[in-house]
Amino acid sequence: MATPPSVSDLRRARYARRLPAGLAELAGPQHGIVSLPLHLAWSGLTEFDLDQPRLRMSCYRIVLAEGLHADLVEHLSRDLLIGMWPVLRTLISRDIRDVWEAAFTELRPGARAVA
Repeated sequence: MATPPSVSDLRRARYARRLPAGLAELAGPQHGIVSLPLHLAWSGLTEFDLDQPRLRMSCYRIVLAEGLHADLVEHLSRDLLIGMWPVLRTLISRDIRDVWEAAFTELRPGARAVA
């Protein structure tokens, strides 16, 4: 009898299905106010000023955790994500972090030092 997948395995599979093909696909804004739809920001703030580091970090945490593929592509910026990743990776769940770092070498620890 096969062992059922763990909750973590199920979450990782769900996050992996949502990933863009590459970070270059992330075409979100880098400045200004972002209004997240209710299916993403269903509790608390729905508007985030990307020019304010704490609000930018909060926006990215929400989109990474709740967003579908289209949301990731629309609301995340490749350059902002890579720049924020060393801190952001400590604020998101291990499942999200592991899926993104496995898929994109640019996000792996030490990748910035090598680049």
